[in-house]
Amino acid sequence: MIKGAIPRKTVYRLSLYCRVLQRLQSNKIQTVSSATLANVTGVKPAQLRKDLAYLGHFGTRGLGYGVDALVAKLLQVMGTASLQPVILVGVGQLGSALLGYDGFQREGFEIVGAFDADPDRNRSGVVNLPIQPMEALAGFVLERGIKIAILSVPGHVAQEVANSLVSSGIQAILNFAPAVLQVSERAVVSSVNLAAELENLSYFIR
Repeated sequence: MIKGAIPRKTVYRLSLYCRVLQRLQSNKIQTVSSATLANVTGVKPAQLRKDLAYLGHFGTRGLGYGVDALVAKLLQVMGTASLQPVILVGVGQLGSALLGYDGFQREGFEIVGAFDADPDRNRSGVVNLPIQPMEALAGFVLERGIKIAILSVPGHVAQEVANSLVSSGIQAILNFAPAVLQVSERAVVSSVNLAAELENLSYFIR
């Protein structure tokens, strides 16, 4: 049993642990100590043990964690034991690049629908999914039971589109738009601000 709601920062670290463990799994490594896993992921062993405690009892003193069992539990908790369907809204240059990225499926996600305010405009590059108008979004989300959306629209329309997503049933938004989004308690937003990240890096190289 999972002990209560897991804090958001802990969820992020659990995802990191899972990626490291999957690499160990691919190298046929069967067990790993908390000290080794903590060192590779850049956290303290005590923090790692506290994080994994949310999953229940794992690990054996003196032997460490069973890699296969821990990966299976993490995938179950993260909801990626099977492919999680995702929609993408905003098929400009960034959106087109995201559609062409083949790494999502390796991480347990599949973009099953793409939507844009101007679905028929010419786009550079290959777009593997038919681009649908925004008017079709609500029905698509309801029919497919979609819970996650990637948002890559211009900043000035991002809040309006986010509101439409949440009212359509979307519960989680990965936001690439240059805007701070406010959504109801029914949904969660994780924002990727590329300019802010570059500014952060610029500070540290000075």
